[in-house]
Amino acid sequence: MASIPSDEVSENGHGNGNGPSPPRGKRPRAALISALVNAGDVSEISLVDNATTAAAIVLQHAAWSFAEGHFARGDAVLMLHYAYGAVKKSIQAYVARAGATVVEVPLPFPVTSPDAIIAEFHAALAVAKAGGRKVRLAVIDHITSMPSVLIPVKELVAICRQEGVDKVFVDAAHSVGQVPVDVRDIGADFYTSNLHKWFFCPPAVAFLHTCKGGPITSQLHHPVVSHEYGNGLPMESGWIGTRDYSAQIVVPEAIHFVNRFEGGIEGIRSRNHEKVIEMGRMLAEAWGTFLGSPPVMCGSMAMVGMPSCLCIESDDDALRVRTMLRKDFKVEVPIYYNSRQVKVQEMAKDNNSDPVTGYVRISHQVYNVKEEYERLRDAVNKLVAEGFTSAELRPAEKQETLA
Repeated sequence: MASIPSDEVSENGHGNGNGPSPPRGKRPRAALISALVNAGDVSEISLVDNATTAAAIVLQHAAWSFAEGHFARGDAVLMLHYAYGAVKKSIQAYVARAGATVVEVPLPFPVTSPDAIIAEFHAALAVAKAGGRKVRLAVIDHITSMPSVLIPVKELVAICRQEGVDKVFVDAAHSVGQVPVDVRDIGADFYTSNLHKWFFCPPAVAFLHTCKGGPITSQLHHPVVSHEYGNGLPMESGWIGTRDYSAQIVVPEAIHFVNRFEGGIEGIRSRNHEKVIEMGRMLAEAWGTFLGSPPVMCGSMAMVGMPSCLCIESDDDALRVRTMLRKDFKVEVPIYYNSRQVKVQEMAKDNNSDPVTGYVRISHQVYNVKEEYERLRDAVNKLVAEGFTSAELRPAEKQETLA
């Protein structure tokens, strides 16, 4: 993924009252994104609000395929256990309701290597294909949101091709700006990423890449139907009625911005990765814990185990501790409760050999400084020194239930 030369970035157009004008200059916005992710043709790029919208486009087509008899009732759709919540709900709303059998890949966490994920994917695919069932769609994350893990997506797409999976959709909501993205090299049928998460665009703007010339390209439609229906997905997505399109219009300015940094987006990404690993290791050492995945499976986010003595035993506990850190220590950090039902002896343990159930997800961007991570470190250490447990934040009835 290379920096886009500044002379390829065109000026923004002005609205004319009937919707946004395309940018003036040598290349439109979609062409800039096409170059950014190495798409084969600008017509393969559709601008949408977010990755959830892109998922709706793909899953809507799958639902129609069930409804119209192109897929048999009971054919399978495969997704990762740690798929983003909105995408899971979309799978339920579109394809499960239409008759699909949904099979989840139970990914391990903490994870020690990409091979562990590949092995689980193979096993789940065998379940999905049991009894001669066809696997119509695999939904694969590039970087899972919570817990955050960089998935070996190219390898999983290749497995899908070898095993006869009809189509592969990669939900890469966090990827552009965190990891190199080459959609032709990855080889999925559909690939989406937000540009407002790690590429400095204002919310909300994302893209959906679809392979040119595919048999269903002309059958993909935006779920909000407007005047451009039937003119191709890029046109449909470009105008879905009266709304604020400014986030799409300023994509060229975001590219200008990232190119001001040394090394462009690659330089930003590389430095963020190095720093988040450095800060993650600092926290893990201070807390007597570990990273939730090896550095090779991290982008600009990393999971760090929290001291087990905090006794985080539910999602509610995790949320309450997060809220307390924000209010009392001015630290904002997502906290993940590892709810996988495994035997205690199989759980990852801290330096005291106690099971670790809570993890912070730290991020690094160009504006973060070391002192922010030290504040998090010191806040947690203070809680440990004072003998705090998450039970202190539970309502009385919750304390009785979990006791």
